[in-house]
Amino acid sequence: MPELSHRHRMLVLAICCLSLLIVSLDVTVLNVALPSMQQELNASVAGMQWTIDAYTLVLASLLMLAGSTADRIGRRKVFMAGLVVFTIGSVLCSLAPNLDLLIVFRMVQAVGGSMLNPVAMSIITNTFTDPRERARAIGVWGGVVGISMAAGPLVGGLLVDSVGWRSIFWLNLPVGLAALLLTWHYVPESRAPKARRPDPVGQLLVIALLGALTYAIIEAPSSSALKTLTFGAIAVAALLGLLRYEPRRAEPLIDLRFFRSAPFSGATVIAVSAFAALSGFLFLSTLYLQNVRGLNALHAGLWMLPMAAMCFVCAPVSGRLVGSRGPRVPLLVAGVAMTASGVLFAAFEGETSNVTLVIGYVLFGLGFGFVNAPITNTAVSGMPRSQAGVAAAVASTSRQIGGTLGVAVIGAVLASGIQASAYKDTFVSAARPAWWIIAGCGLAVLVLGALTSGRWARATAERTARQLEPAGERDVVGVRPEAGAGAGAGAT
Repeated sequence: MPELSHRHRMLVLAICCLSLLIVSLDVTVLNVALPSMQQELNASVAGMQWTIDAYTLVLASLLMLAGSTADRIGRRKVFMAGLVVFTIGSVLCSLAPNLDLLIVFRMVQAVGGSMLNPVAMSIITNTFTDPRERARAIGVWGGVVGISMAAGPLVGGLLVDSVGWRSIFWLNLPVGLAALLLTWHYVPESRAPKARRPDPVGQLLVIALLGALTYAIIEAPSSSALKTLTFGAIAVAALLGLLRYEPRRAEPLIDLRFFRSAPFSGATVIAVSAFAALSGFLFLSTLYLQNVRGLNALHAGLWMLPMAAMCFVCAPVSGRLVGSRGPRVPLLVAGVAMTASGVLFAAFEGETSNVTLVIGYVLFGLGFGFVNAPITNTAVSGMPRSQAGVAAAVASTSRQIGGTLGVAVIGAVLASGIQASAYKDTFVSAARPAWWIIAGCGLAVLVLGALTSGRWARATAERTARQLEPAGERDVVGVRPEAGAGAGAGAT
């Protein structure tokens, strides 16, 4: 790809951030709308779980395919296709007459979404070749998540209360069309130097693994033990199949050698933990504020604003820290804050007091604001630029797997403990185990952040980079000359 001017690179970054905005905003806005959707569509807790997980499940299943396909046939081409499909899916969601079709249309949205964020990250990686400039660009990218967190509850609450829940999907239409036109005019086409072949068997195994696992968890409270165990066994078999089949391929869908890098493996598990905590946190908070406290969507959004505001403020700070000092400090801050928030609600019923509720939201927003940039940077750090799309897709997949599991597990725990006849009276006690799970996710971020950001971890990243790129052809992402290959691998 030819060298672009600074102004042109900034424009490409802005266009890529638009795609992240509509995908991230869609998630936060939808959470605020859940109680209204539940009432109009006469849905159960499991039904609400599926409106979220149908999207994240398909997204997680297809992200790696989208990343490798974009590297092969052209990143701009796949990115534009994703914008078209996502926008059409959003319009269909706004017209859904029942819960079943809404879930189907959410899956259409997800097919488009799978072609956006990992491909956009790959475009950014290949546009910003200077490590420090790339770190700042990815910091801006992470800041967009903060913007969506801040704007989502308020915009969603305002739309739901004034127009109705269907209007939340209309937001994606103008933004999607604007991003499509700008991409057509300003984003240059780029490909990996060597095309990767499709891996249909690996793709089917990923779909079987994630689909069976999610179904088993969500339906466990209402299904027979035999059915739950059957789908659990399918998930285990699919996982074992992946571990056996993928290493035998010359060009696998998932290059398991990536996971020999401790920072990459740590970032993957941290992404799952952090986004499981986030999705569970939003799910519990929305249902509590609207169904237990009786607030409307807008006032519920206002209560969640402290969390969103902290995400907005901390995300760019985290990006700058990662660029200058590496991922260790942001990950430790994130782990401590998210754990403290979960413990506040689990051990002290923090949601029952206005003061502790706000403190819990501030702590969680602080933690999540710091966690995203280290995940994003570490995912592509030390990896050959030719595989940037796949590496970024693995990190994005980890986020979506976390989001899917968070809603599935938290929703299942809540559904098993709550009594429909005494919903308001039993919600807080039924939610307590779920809050402990969120606290455990925060603790995982803390421990893994400490273990995978030290000297030993950086050495594993350096070895992995050498193994992935043949001698004489090494062209890796995120290596800072003044800090050495290992430091860059851990920081970006």
